[in-house]
Amino acid sequence: MEQKKIDRINELARKAKTVGLTPEEIAERDVLRREYIDAVKASLVGQLENTYLVDERGNKRPLRKKGPLN
Repeated sequence: MEQKKIDRINELARKAKTVGLTPEEIAERDVLRREYIDAVKASLVGQLENTYLVDERGNKRPLRKKGPLN
């Protein structure tokens, strides 16, 4: 996610705490938050897909997927 979008999320959060947000700003904030959460999840999934467990004999095996991320 672009730093510009993260800065906008933070700007909207500060404004929400002080003067409040318009309905358009609330909608924008929700869209940006969803995009941020999706980016974090994708990054985590990518990291876990490249993670291996090593047993006591030195055998490497990939992590198994237990279920979908919600």
